[in-house]
Amino acid sequence: MPNSLEHTDDTEARIERLLRSNGIRLGRPQQRRLAWLARRFGAPVLWQDGVRLTASDRLVIVIDPPKGTAAELLRRSLHSESVIAIPFGEHPAFDFLKSKLTDFGTIGASGIDCPHELWWGGVGWPALKPDDAKGAKAPRIVSCYSPGLASHAARLGRSAATLGLDFDIRPIDTIFDDRMFGFEKADFVVRMWDQHGGPLLFVEADAVLRKPPLLPRQVGCDFAAHRWNRWEMSARAVYFGNSNAAGTLARAWQELAASYPSVWDGYLLDQAWSLTSSQMPLDTLWLPRSYHALYHAPYEASARDADARRHATILHHLPTNTVNLGPDPNYADIARRARRVGRTGARETLLVLNSPLASAHGVTVILRDFEASDARATAARIEAVADAFTADCGGFGRLELSLCPWKEDVHAAREAARNANNRVLEIAPRQEVSGDLFRTFAQSHTEGGVVAITDRRG
Repeated sequence: MPNSLEHTDDTEARIERLLRSNGIRLGRPQQRRLAWLARRFGAPVLWQDGVRLTASDRLVIVIDPPKGTAAELLRRSLHSESVIAIPFGEHPAFDFLKSKLTDFGTIGASGIDCPHELWWGGVGWPALKPDDAKGAKAPRIVSCYSPGLASHAARLGRSAATLGLDFDIRPIDTIFDDRMFGFEKADFVVRMWDQHGGPLLFVEADAVLRKPPLLPRQVGCDFAAHRWNRWEMSARAVYFGNSNAAGTLARAWQELAASYPSVWDGYLLDQAWSLTSSQMPLDTLWLPRSYHALYHAPYEASARDADARRHATILHHLPTNTVNLGPDPNYADIARRARRVGRTGARETLLVLNSPLASAHGVTVILRDFEASDARATAARIEAVADAFTADCGGFGRLELSLCPWKEDVHAAREAARNANNRVLEIAPRQEVSGDLFRTFAQSHTEGGVVAITDRRG
């Protein structure tokens, strides 16, 4: 009987062969996540339109986005213990399917070997294997508070001590006695990271722990947070693992918070996440509602809210009127759309590549007008651009690649590129990408630094 290490290696090898045989190019971190899922939920099944899943199909890989009623039929064929994985999660054609499911996590694109974003989710959080809970140790609980919240912090400390958790809850000097700015919180998290290392779970001082927060350790992610309304990231309970990617994200949050001290901390954490996940395979877990349950229930609580309180891991002391529970009216609509279904939006960079040259010149590649193209074709263009830049960067020190299926996305990406002093290269669907693309582009002289490559076949 093979030992656990051999079993792990064998599972990863089978996943790699399955991906390669279907033309799917994922990095090692993403392959490891799929192998982790396969060991817990069974051998993966590739979904095909018109094929109905059976009760034994618990891990489903979707390569081609379902269209029309096919998405609803796929959704109905899933059960509570099913998990769906989408290797080309960056493509907006999967948005409709994802909107019908619960986001569990993502692993961002990173470099030439990891040019796509893996998304995984399902109907609702499935039960993990008992062995995962036995082997998982709860992260260290860290929290900070302003002088006016000392009594709340004491209650949080008692709840952590009752559960036998390691914790570090400290008062900090704040500008105001009754609240904190985002930069004060981010600074504290980085100090705790420097002192203790990961894994850490920052919890707001006015919250209470009801159960050991084991899920992030069971999954083995770099970062975990809860999102309201599928897009509004909460900074009230934030997990940072013990990886370099987790530390990089924490410091990116700290730097953004210091630069924009008056901006809401959740939005800045969201932006730090977007920046980090475009440059490294950041393994993200989206925490279930039980990690963000309300201590005081609204008068007309939904069944979901009531269930979250009954099974709560963390209870938060939050106002329960409709203004606080609904979308923030001051939160920009452009930012809401970007992650409405767990996808890094077109207005942000999907993939960042750095060349070995010490050059200040950057290039932004915009893949545009691909809404009618299938996911595989778009994925092939992403890979071709990454390969071309790696083979010959054309003297550019940095490549930023954005997916822009709609005209307004193209305009926004162009403006962002100009603000960064990047030259802009636009590529249409089905366009063949040559190995000397960037060398040829660097030698061209264009007004405004924008070149649009059209589809020669069209």
